[in-house]
Amino acid sequence: MEAASSSTSQCRYSYEEYKETADWLLAHTEQRPKVAIICGSGLGGLADLLDDKTTFPYEDIPHFPTSTVPGHAGQLVFGRLQGRDCVCMRGRFHFYEGYNIHTVTYPVRVFFLLGVETVIVTNAAGGLNGSYEVGDIMLIKDHINMPGFAGQNPLCGHNDTRFGERFPCMSDAYDRELRALVKQTAEEQGCGSFLQEGVYCMLAGPSYETIAECRLLQKLGADCVGMSTVPEVVVARHCGLRVLGLSLVTNKVVTDYDSAEKANHEEVLKTTQRRTQDLQRLVSHLILKI
Repeated sequence: MEAASSSTSQCRYSYEEYKETADWLLAHTEQRPKVAIICGSGLGGLADLLDDKTTFPYEDIPHFPTSTVPGHAGQLVFGRLQGRDCVCMRGRFHFYEGYNIHTVTYPVRVFFLLGVETVIVTNAAGGLNGSYEVGDIMLIKDHINMPGFAGQNPLCGHNDTRFGERFPCMSDAYDRELRALVKQTAEEQGCGSFLQEGVYCMLAGPSYETIAECRLLQKLGADCVGMSTVPEVVVARHCGLRVLGLSLVTNKVVTDYDSAEKANHEEVLKTTQRRTQDLQRLVSHLILKI
């Protein structure tokens, strides 16, 4: 807990701190993962797919933050999925927990130093697109970084060229080849009927969106809205990692002032429980093709 509390107050981490975390993990497991999976709310069951698991509670890992949100277990799990070495985050970190944006993205640079080449990010999201249904899986093709518009970009400050260049491109943030593989795999696994493709918008949270905000986001071209993912994607792309993003639509946003519907976290977790097996099957078979 000491490492987590100190990391919330500092603005930046040094290369040496990232490396100390990575070296500690490499010394405590024989796994050498090429794929990292970041699990969103209620989606930590993806880690259960791994064989030959080695599990590290976040509080035991040097400099690692800890997750405080229900549905986020707070474990880093190494293992093998379909014969491939992977590392899985059972619970991510959020800006709304009080962490600064550099702490939220801390694990991604650790993954880079571990030798990870591909990051799969999952999240639970609200459906803005009127054609989406609860339980749909949205393949993220692009994002809108609202906190970034307000100056909360994890790349602000000194740039360490050992991680990446000063001005990384984000027009190709979500790997086109990986998206094509997801569509192919979804058809093969019978998931094509509820697979969508669209734009994810990140807001800082933790309050859910107002009706006016939802209407605005729809006009901006967002198909789903959530409170995570984008900072990790920005840092992953800065490090040159390939990125695949998947949003599970856990609720439809409220855009009618006469509606009695209200967004709530319990609904989010219930929907993820229903669709978890489908998402697990999709990711598991996708790993074979990456």
